Order: sequence, then C-alpha cells, then structure tokens
Amino acid sequence: MSKIGKHPVVVPTGVTATLTEDDVTINGKLGTLKTHIPAGVSVELKDGQLKVKPLHDTKQAHAAWGTMRANLANMIKGVSEGFSRKMELIGVGYRAQVMGQKLKLTLGYSHDIDYELPQGVKAVVTDQTKLELTGADKQLLGQVAAEIRSYRKPEPYKGKGVKYAEETILRKEGKKK
Repeated sequence: MSKIGKHPVVVPTGVTATLTEDDVTINGKLGTLKTHIPAGVSVELKDGQLKVKPLHDTKQAHAAWGTMRANLANMIKGVSEGFSRKMELIGVGYRAQVMGQKLKLTLGYSHDIDYELPQGVKAVVTDQTKLELTGADKQLLGQVAAEIRSYRKPEPYKGKGVKYAEETILRKEGKKK
C-alpha cells in the first residue's frame, strides 16, 4: 500500500485537468504541463480530485502509483503557484547577468559562459551574485539549476563556486606547515 498514492490530489479553482487514455494535461495561470500515464496505473478525475490507482498488484505498479500521484501534485502546484530555486555565486569576480532568455555567467574562466534558459524557466539576478530561477515545471527547474551549478561546483577549501542558497558547504582545513 502506497502511503502517498492513496491520497487524492485536489484540483483547486483556476486549474483544469484533462485526461486522455495515456496523458494528463494540467492548465493553470502559470502555464500548461502534460505528463504520460505509466503502464500499470490508472488516473481518474472525480469531484475536483485526481485519484491514482494501481491496475495490478506488482512491485512496479505500486512504485509507479506513488510516483504518478507525486508528479500530479507537483504539476498542480507548479501551474497554480510555481516553483523557485535560489542560487549564490561565491568568489572574487563571480557574477551573473540576464539578457533576455540567456544567462551570462562570469565564473573565473578565461571566457564567459552563455547559458540559454529553456522555455518556461525565468531567471532574476540581484546583487550580481544572487540568482533566482522560477518556473512551473519542478523537474525542468531542478535540471537547469543543476546544469548551472555544474559549471563551477563549490570547492571545500575556500567555498568558491555556484551553490544553492540553502546548501551548506563542508569546509576542509588547509595544508599545515
């Protein structure tokens, strides 16, 4: 029995859910998200609630049951409220600029990095070293944040690099004489 999968997902006012045989489409004020229904799981819309049920009593069906319910809840929250991810650039001369759908990063390399933001993700830069990514799709937002962080991961001695705002860097002691 899935602890998460057995709870229905409430569809709030202002959000519409559309079911087809293989897909679920969620529309809201922040956009439209669509996902595929995996095999072994059924989704039904009843009384403003999405209910997910396994079709078989197999391990894969039960795993997909909880995952599908969590994905639907994230989609509904994304199109109604949205998600955000805050990042910090730590280091001398490290900074970021937003130019349309491009993010220009200066991270101590001999060249600047121009990162093309995908459709549905917006970036706001404050203080040149603080970056906030916003979007409706939680998975896409996390992927973009991970790609930006991968350009210069925080190092453990001085803490320089791109890190998430809530992340704590474990610092190491330097070499002794």
